Amino acid sequence: MNNLLIFFAFPIAVIIISAVLQRLLDNPAIVAALIFAIFLIITFTAFDETFLIATLAYTVLAFITALVTDFLLGSNNNDDEDGTCGCGCSNTRSTVKEEEKPFNYTYNRYKNY
Repeated sequence: MNNLLIFFAFPIAVIIISAVLQRLLDNPAIVAALIFAIFLIITFTAFDETFLIATLAYTVLAFITALVTDFLLGSNNNDDEDGTCGCGCSNTRSTVKEEEKPFNYTYNRYKNY
């Protein structure tokens, strides 16, 4: 039973939780640190000291999964300060501020209704 947990259930759970945490936190080092902290607690509460080797392996797996997730799905913060999207293309986002936009009488007349 313990072998099934160590070799199948825990790695699959680490992969899923690492991908979700990477999307939420957007930092692979923090994801790996959280997984290490969780499994360190599990090591000394439910298993013995030999499970610490598996804990280190799960931490490396979590870090690699977070890096792959970040690479495949991209970062949430890919807008640069200069108005470009950061991908090297020539597309720029509009930098017109709200008060600089021309006044639209039709839109502003009906927007409160």
